[in-house]
Order: sequence, then C-alpha cells, then structure tokens
Amino acid sequence: MFEVKECKYGKGIFATRDIKKGELIHEAPVIIAPRTEYKYLKNTMFMDYVFWWGKDNKDCALALGYGSLFNHSYKPNALYKHDFERKTINFFAHTPIEAGEEILINYNYDPDDDSPIWFDLI
Repeated sequence: MFEVKECKYGKGIFATRDIKKGELIHEAPVIIAPRTEYKYLKNTMFMDYVFWWGKDNKDCALALGYGSLFNHSYKPNALYKHDFERKTINFFAHTPIEAGEEILINYNYDPDDDSPIWFDLI
C-alpha cells in the first residue's frame, strides 16, 4: 500500500496504489514516555518524531513501524487517530490518495488546524 522513499524532508511515505478516503493506511504501535521523562526526551532528536499522548496530551508516544515517518502538511491527505486502549496510532486517508503521491498528515492533529508547528518548513 505504501513505501518509504527519499523526499525533500528526508524520508517520506508514498502510496504504491490508489487509497480510498477513510481507508486504514497503517496501524502503528507506540512506546509511551510518561510526562516525568519529557525533560530528558526533549533534549534528543526523538522529540521531532513523537506524538502527544493521553487524554490531556501530557505524555509522548513514539510511533513504531512507519508511524513516525509521515511528513507534515497543512493540506494533508491523511489523518491520524489515537487508540488509547490498544496503544496504537492509526493513519487513515483523509482524501483519496493516488499511487505515487506522498501521504501527509497535519502534525497539529486536526487536518484543518493551520497553527504554526515547532519547526520551519523547507
């Protein structure tokens, strides 16, 4: 369904076939870092790859599999949802995605949220 390829942001996730709106793209298990460990994690490169986690978004989760390789866009074609019970982050097509197209998410969680993110886009 997808492959990892080089792109202008380093690595990215690209569709290998057409993906329908609403289709599950990837289910990524997570490793959860509790808020007490945030002070250590924020000083590492992994901070650029974690998702905020928990009902109050105070913990961090590193998505395994391909979960931490989806790049950001303010016009995403995919979205992600936390599954707190199963401890996964699930990625779904927000719009139809054509084969060869990069699969992009909005790092602000809400696909329509255009708030600034923590790094400058190239």
